[in-house]
Amino acid sequence: MMTPAEKLPISPLRQQPSLREGVTESLRTAIVAGDLVEGEIYSAPVLGTALGVSATPVREAMMDLAREGLVEAVKNKGFRITSMSDRELDEITEIRLLIEPPVICQLVGHLPQNGFTELRIHADRIVQAAADRDLAGYLAADRDFHARLLSFQGNRQLVELATSLRTRTRMYGLKSLNETDQLAGSAMEHHELLDLMERGDEGGSYELMRRHIGHARGLWAEGNQLSTVRPSEGSSQ
Repeated sequence: MMTPAEKLPISPLRQQPSLREGVTESLRTAIVAGDLVEGEIYSAPVLGTALGVSATPVREAMMDLAREGLVEAVKNKGFRITSMSDRELDEITEIRLLIEPPVICQLVGHLPQNGFTELRIHADRIVQAAADRDLAGYLAADRDFHARLLSFQGNRQLVELATSLRTRTRMYGLKSLNETDQLAGSAMEHHELLDLMERGDEGGSYELMRRHIGHARGLWAEGNQLSTVRPSEGSSQ
């Protein structure tokens, strides 16, 4: 008979910079991809067994994820995965569409060359993670790329808000896309965006960024391709 830990669809950790970071990234990915079910309560010992670690780093990681709004502590039981409705996901997408594409336009023609060099490295990591079917690595590299890109605008609060919104988004179709190598197209969009920005194509950069964000409610959410989403179309499904 399988133990509770053996039934969980999460894998033992790979090598990470720190145990806490590795646990946090693994659990965050499991939540975003829907492997850990919304509304369910998970105990730190059971999660720790599934990950091959003790309960302590799991509790530490869960407190980090609670600050991100992905889980909530349940006294004497563990942590409940917070629920997010389609309406909430649509609202997050709409806010991101109002914030990120205009910032990208502001950066066109103003991003230093060493900035492009640095961002290419981040984009390469995204492409490699997609090729390796490393979903946790993909999400982490994607988050780092966009946070660093937006940081060139100089508004730290904007970067924190955009990163928080990205982190809270649930993308249940991402796992199946990852397993069938369909993430490669989304991964290459990061290089395509940099190409457009480097050429000074403000309109093209804006449209690509809108399409990329739209994946959160289409390609990444359900596993179906989504056409460009206009900011006024908060609900794309």
